[in-house]
Amino acid sequence: MSHRIDKVESLIKEEISLIFLYKFHEPSLGLVTVTNVKVSADLRIAKIYVSVLEKEKRTAAMDLINSKNGFIRSELASRVRIKFIPELKFFLDDTLDYVEKIEDIFKKIHEEDDNKSHEVSDQL
Repeated sequence: MSHRIDKVESLIKEEISLIFLYKFHEPSLGLVTVTNVKVSADLRIAKIYVSVLEKEKRTAAMDLINSKNGFIRSELASRVRIKFIPELKFFLDDTLDYVEKIEDIFKKIHEEDDNKSHEVSDQL
């Protein structure tokens, strides 16, 4: 991947984060965070991954973000100096769900190991 694409991804991530924080602040949606940006090789499409902390608000948050796509893109255009502002595509980043699920599995394994070790020590 080129250094230029990395810089554009980083710039878009930072600027969209600021747009969410200052221009698109919607308290009813809770905490919305830009977690990653992937730009196509021709810089025409930017996939923006967002995390919504409260699970029950994710659908509403994504619907609102997608409905304001044009506003977000025009705000981005006024903040960055690149030849072409890419088409923005927003996706829900559910990585935290996977982390939480894996942590739960580890916790259950540890609990089962603790129970088995207590059973063995009781038998001795």
